[in-house]
Amino acid sequence: MRRREFITLAAGSAVAWPVVVRAEQPALPVVGFLNGGAPESFAAALSAFLQGLKEAGYVDGQNVTIEYRWANGQYDRLAPLADDLVRRQVSVIAATSTPANLVAKAATSTIPIVFTTGGDPMQLGLVSSLSRPGGNVTGATQMTGEVAPKRIELAHDLFPQATTFGLLINPTNPLTEIVKKDSQAAAQKLGLQLNVVHASTDVELDDAFKALREMHLGALVIGTDAFFNNRLEQLAALAVRNSVPAVYEYHQFVAGGGLASYGGSILDSYRLAGGYVGRILRGEKPADLPVQQASKIELLINLKTAKALGITLPPSVLNRADEVIE
Repeated sequence: MRRREFITLAAGSAVAWPVVVRAEQPALPVVGFLNGGAPESFAAALSAFLQGLKEAGYVDGQNVTIEYRWANGQYDRLAPLADDLVRRQVSVIAATSTPANLVAKAATSTIPIVFTTGGDPMQLGLVSSLSRPGGNVTGATQMTGEVAPKRIELAHDLFPQATTFGLLINPTNPLTEIVKKDSQAAAQKLGLQLNVVHASTDVELDDAFKALREMHLGALVIGTDAFFNNRLEQLAALAVRNSVPAVYEYHQFVAGGGLASYGGSILDSYRLAGGYVGRILRGEKPADLPVQQASKIELLINLKTAKALGITLPPSVLNRADEVIE
């Protein structure tokens, strides 16, 4: 080979080398984010999830990619969405909301799954043990399903003279039967009548409140559900419009105009789940990560809503509230 040809070849190789290196950089790990609700309603929860992920060392678009799948309250869409994430062989599935948890678990036994749920993970069949989950599933719970009976007690404390209360539930949610059974047991213990009404669509929701208004309830307790989470302000407005005092699980309901809320912090559970996703990306196994619980159960009251409903709330309840909106 002539000297000039050799120099030209070497120079060309030097220029091409960095291109080859960049092309061979490994692809970013992919997290599949599966949720039964809609992104608009879960913006704060998603932000908490991303914060937990960041605390674990991962930022979307920098060293991890997140593929979002939202069912928008249509739970029958979850199975094909989960199957799509499995086909894509994502590194981890963050299955947030109880319906998404169960669908993800059924979709794969190999891809790690991190859940957030308001129910008891063992009772739902997500894990065999809270301390030693086993298998490919772990996560965080705010235990809002478990405190469902406490919301019946809260409604009774708010309106001690009333004997008839309502329970609004979504029959398509896997938690529904547990919440219904536990709430009915709490009502029976207190000697109360509990009227159960179903809604899983916007039309059914409007019809449910019309029916509830005719029942002359002391108060309405709204069951745990992502479909309801998508419509917190709508639920609050329907309750006031139909003169039905309502109690829900999350503080966002009260901030949106609802009367009262009692439950675990959904933001805390999403942050914890984000942290677990990061730890799994670093190589830890779901089986070795105990299920975490949101650390605080919160009671919030909205006195503006009480005034709009024309009701006076007992000082004993107001005194134990974590926050009172005036």
